[in-house]
Amino acid sequence: MRDINQFTITEAVKKSFRTEEGSRFEQLLHGLIDHLHDFTREQQVTHEEWMRVLMFLYDCGQISTPERHEFILLSDVLGWSALVDMINTRGGATEGSNLGPFYLDDAPRKPLGSDISDGRDGVTILVHGKVTDSLHNPLPGAIVDTWQADGSGTYPIQEQAQGQDKMDLRGVFEADASGRYWYTTVLPKPYTVPYDGPVGELLRAGNRHAWRPAHLHYIVRHPGMAAITTEVFFEKMDYLENDAVFGVRKSLVAKVSPAKDVDALGYEVAAKPDAVVEFDFILAPES
Repeated sequence: MRDINQFTITEAVKKSFRTEEGSRFEQLLHGLIDHLHDFTREQQVTHEEWMRVLMFLYDCGQISTPERHEFILLSDVLGWSALVDMINTRGGATEGSNLGPFYLDDAPRKPLGSDISDGRDGVTILVHGKVTDSLHNPLPGAIVDTWQADGSGTYPIQEQAQGQDKMDLRGVFEADASGRYWYTTVLPKPYTVPYDGPVGELLRAGNRHAWRPAHLHYIVRHPGMAAITTEVFFEKMDYLENDAVFGVRKSLVAKVSPAKDVDALGYEVAAKPDAVVEFDFILAPES
């Protein structure tokens, strides 16, 4: 009979998995077991605390749907998402930032110059820029996938029960021969992350606010280049200094300028903008 105690159980658990020696999976699994067991011993976790954690994770699963990922939200508020983004940002590329819980991978393709505000009230902004490599060579055909909240800080996906189309305020654009992209939309407002589930309970227990600064989400791709998932923020907006999910980077803050001389940019747009936001994306090679 195997005789184990609180100090020998960690090695026993690791040895019970017949992983490929030296593999990345083994490295990650063993590291997780080591840290989990060390934390449990250091904190002398009680049965009640152990069960509360398990029930918290259960509740995260219960409230999650294909359109609301509570575990991503949990990762965000713990700063884990931001840390992974920081570690995996490639040299010279646009810094990564949070994916968030509301990404949909089947957003509609739209022609350059489209308006994705879908008639929502607010300040109409022209968003434009270039997609280049780290040597500033344009990347024609780059895919710019964007989604956002509206002028009141709400994602349409959150209001499907009220008849909102979950594909509103989303679009997938293909950069032109010069690597340029452009479209119009409504300027988003700050909002709170979903506060009605277990993650909200965690924030309240820790006396933390749930606010995020206004931003646009992006995934940018091009063959042979490492895709980036990031966000673009706006200067002089609230919560830039204390984003609830730690997503703000100085390099991701753009200026909102009055819409002057828009015609000089040479863009055809579906809606007349009140303001202009320019932001260039830089992709690094995959290898």
